[in-house]
Amino acid sequence: MTQADQEGVPRRTIFRTGAAVGAAATIGSVAGAQPAAAHGRPSDQDLILHNGSIHTMNRRHDVVRAIAIRDGRIAYTGNSLGAALRAVPEHPRVVDLRGRVAIPGIIDNHNHIVLMGNRPGRHTPLENAYSVADVQQTYRARAKGVPAGEFVTTIGGFHFNQFREVRLPTLAELDAALPKHPAYVSVGFSGPSATNSLGKAFFEAAGVVVGADGAIAGGTQTGRATLALRQTLTPELRRRGARDAMAYALSVGVTTHLDQGAFQATGTPSDGAAHEDNYTMHLPFLELYDQGLAPVRLRINYLHMDTDAGLPTLEQRLRNTFPFFGDDMVRTGGIGEFIAGGLGPNWLEAAKRVARAGWRAEVHSLSATDFRTEIEGFEAVNAEVSIEDLRWVVAHVPFITEDYVDRLKAIGGGLSLTGWRYLAGTGTTAGPPFRMIVDNGIHAGMSSDGMQIAPMNPFIHAYYAVTGRNALGAVVNDGQQITRRELLDLYTRDNTWFLGKADEDQLGVLEEDRLGDVVVLDRDYFRVPEDEIRQVRSVLTVVGGAIVHETGKVR
Repeated sequence: MTQADQEGVPRRTIFRTGAAVGAAATIGSVAGAQPAAAHGRPSDQDLILHNGSIHTMNRRHDVVRAIAIRDGRIAYTGNSLGAALRAVPEHPRVVDLRGRVAIPGIIDNHNHIVLMGNRPGRHTPLENAYSVADVQQTYRARAKGVPAGEFVTTIGGFHFNQFREVRLPTLAELDAALPKHPAYVSVGFSGPSATNSLGKAFFEAAGVVVGADGAIAGGTQTGRATLALRQTLTPELRRRGARDAMAYALSVGVTTHLDQGAFQATGTPSDGAAHEDNYTMHLPFLELYDQGLAPVRLRINYLHMDTDAGLPTLEQRLRNTFPFFGDDMVRTGGIGEFIAGGLGPNWLEAAKRVARAGWRAEVHSLSATDFRTEIEGFEAVNAEVSIEDLRWVVAHVPFITEDYVDRLKAIGGGLSLTGWRYLAGTGTTAGPPFRMIVDNGIHAGMSSDGMQIAPMNPFIHAYYAVTGRNALGAVVNDGQQITRRELLDLYTRDNTWFLGKADEDQLGVLEEDRLGDVVVLDRDYFRVPEDEIRQVRSVLTVVGGAIVHETGKVR
């Protein structure tokens, strides 16, 4: 039996999804987010939002009071409710925004939502926990919807440096929050980690060394703990995790995700939080799309780490997968965020093969030197095969310099920017150099890189880019701050470039004939005090005209 058969996904139906797919009532809530409401396909849902401050994010930055969506696409934007009603004449749902701010659906050009959806346990984001007491409160709230005995977990997407105590919770503290649920909280890719009494019993039975205070050492011991949890996953639990991940994303306003894959799992303790089976991990998501139960837009990049000079997995991918194949809801993307293992000769040959096949490529830069090798490699490839129209990208770039930005710009490349240093950044130049990059004019967009070393929540990254401050409030990226509007440009209109030509004129801006993705915010992002930017959430999220997340604050 194949893995596809085990997941219940006939191979012939993997990409046989409708042009627009709505949400289902079965989508669960995550850490306080309300479940999405049950609706039909977006093409069956006509919607008018009015009496709001609706930021279109077009190049004029027009703000309007009303928007009408018909058959999943925007039919009107302006200031007249009457005109909106005329644009959608057949009994639309009409929602009074009561003056709230609305924006286009946020696009995350580089994240790992598929890994997040395949997490074991009831994954619980901790990005807005700033103390052990906050962790306890978050876990108590999460446990209210979880049957006793099920794991409540946080694997990546936070760091203990964000807690005032600068440590993980202890066994006793986790017991106080979760007396009926085993707990597991783990930093980054490979720990350290912590658990409570119920979790300690589970992990020790699996051969994991757990301290009396619930501490699990980073590296091999955390690897064993994570592996033990992964071995409890079933196809049903993976589908539930995928629903939870999508529901969480909608609660923070992210409607489109460019997923960047995973390191290939080995099924051993050496696997970290960023490891999964690259050939099966999409199946829980694809089954939900096939059933019309997936309410976010997903674009799939393929990560490759070949060290063999023959580049066997990359070669087969280029031969047997179609780039940018799918529909408005789910579509294949490019190669990345790794195209080969390391930056040696195999990497350059891999880049040349990607270019010859006409694929988009993305690489990541986290050091003070790797961006030089990558951009010089892009130039070498471009000298043989033009990549100027392929939209090649370097991601993260905390240390990039403007001379290399100019070189990448000259060959048509772009930069994906991430505020991951928010959690553990120190000093005063933690990067990326947002101000320099925005002023330069290169194609640039915003991402989260969630959920391993950074949170997915876009408003955490907005706070970092706007203030230059880390989770503890220290200025770590001074002189590189950008405005709130510039940040939102990067997360909406500017990010469509990274999705490719099929999406560039469809998303990111609220204007007629584009897809009707809208987020209504719980507070005015443009005016709240800086510290409140981190607290911004969606009260209503719309994908293709269908309401896929609502809290009841607007009706």
